[in-house]
Amino acid sequence: MSKTFNIYCDESCHIEHDHKPYMFLGSISAAYNQVKLHTENIKELKAKHHFYGEIKWTNVSKSKFHFYMELVEYFFATDLKFRTVGVDKSKINNEAFGCSYDDFYYKMYYYLLNHNLNSLYNYNVYLDIKDTLSAYKVNKLKDILNTKFGVFRNVQNIRSHESLLMQLTDFMMGAISYQHNNEAKENQAKAHIIRKIQQHSGDSLMKTNYSEKLNLFFIELQ
Repeated sequence: MSKTFNIYCDESCHIEHDHKPYMFLGSISAAYNQVKLHTENIKELKAKHHFYGEIKWTNVSKSKFHFYMELVEYFFATDLKFRTVGVDKSKINNEAFGCSYDDFYYKMYYYLLNHNLNSLYNYNVYLDIKDTLSAYKVNKLKDILNTKFGVFRNVQNIRSHESLLMQLTDFMMGAISYQHNNEAKENQAKAHIIRKIQQHSGDSLMKTNYSEKLNLFFIELQ
């Protein structure tokens, strides 16, 4: 029986004119047969810290600091894997290549998801619902991905509140995006969390690395 992985994807600062210098797409992958285990473990962690809200980077605060720090510890103690693709938006020049910003968006997802694929495995991809065009985007992305690989069994939208692993993706990617897009880091809780992630990763969060656990890939546009 072929092994199956779930990949949970989210986006940060991906709007074309949002005045943020870097755009990110991120994902967390988990073996299909371990999704329930991770979900239950994160639920227990939330209960331990009396945390009842949705896990989101924008919700990080001093009062929830210890929960989020322990969530970082949990991620690095497991076989969950995080990957993000980032690009300096000031270097995007779609007109020179005769494509639209939406075309570029799909190319980013292609770079995000085609990393270290195993043709003997199957993959389920889940994207956070962002707008009324989400269903169209999902169908187009599935066609693009399977044109080459044929291993993506399912590509679909879900709402973030339906999946704790989707929420974890938002949190991890939010930390990377915050590091690149906020010059004045006034939130001390967020700054401490970023340092904790960097300590565990053993590498800079500001450049491409070759880590299997916390993989950062920055596209160098010409």
